[in-house]
Amino acid sequence: MGWLYLLAAGLSEIGWAVGLKYTEGFTRPLPTILTVVSMIVSLFLLGLALRTLPLGTAYAIWTGIGTVGTVVLGIVLFGEAATAMRLACVGLILAGIVGLKLSA
Repeated sequence: MGWLYLLAAGLSEIGWAVGLKYTEGFTRPLPTILTVVSMIVSLFLLGLALRTLPLGTAYAIWTGIGTVGTVVLGIVLFGEAATAMRLACVGLILAGIVGLKLSA
């Protein structure tokens, strides 16, 4: 169950990271509220995951999911560059996430 909590926490992290862009510096009330709720959900789920998963592994995977998802959505939603170097680096992050999962 810890892994499912961790996955959901990582997805919520993507939500708040992308949500920050939509808040426009916390000047838009609805995106700000949704972003803060997503932050709370993400941290709550990470806390649940930490009941059964090692701290270092869980935290690295949580931030990795958030990083990869945020980069992908930045490319899709905001037209950020999808250079070969950026995509290769995302691939390395994914490899690290898989490696941590396999070693846990």
